[in-house]
Amino acid sequence: MVTSNTSESGATGDRRVPHAILVGLPGAGKSTVGRRVAKSLGRDFLDFDNEIVRREGKTIAAIFSELGESYFRKLEIGLTRSLKASSGMIVAPGGGWICQPGMPELLGGTGRTIYLRVTPEAVFHRLRRISERPLLAAGDPLEKLRELYSARRDKYEKADYVVDAETLSKEELITEVARIAAAF
Repeated sequence: MVTSNTSESGATGDRRVPHAILVGLPGAGKSTVGRRVAKSLGRDFLDFDNEIVRREGKTIAAIFSELGESYFRKLEIGLTRSLKASSGMIVAPGGGWICQPGMPELLGGTGRTIYLRVTPEAVFHRLRRISERPLLAAGDPLEKLRELYSARRDKYEKADYVVDAETLSKEELITEVARIAAAF
């Protein structure tokens, strides 16, 4: 079985459809899969990086270099808080989103996390524009992916659902994530 449910759905009395929050390493496929899943389910899609770029008028790399990672993380917190006012979206936050203390809790029960599990080596072979990824642009990107994976793995594994994104084809992965999100 490629998917596992790692937590119970909570009954909060809120009948809104939870957001499907895709988590995983940079390059795991959160944006690509999320966009396609949203389209297949007829839901809205929110890519945190794209929304931050739109709001700030700067690339993610420029935000990191000019304003720092902590500023970027504050922008992610703001976007996360804004999700409480809506429901049912497919959301692709940055790879470090889930590692910030209290991020899933900020959703106030309006989201379920789906971890797209993939090794750093597989991500490295998929990535095309490493220079656009500030945490990977300096030094050895594969080594940096391994460091990120090591530091974040425990948080990722605590997601509500875990999908082995490395062994599935892109179409199978999209189908599996859509199946999970449709069941919320």
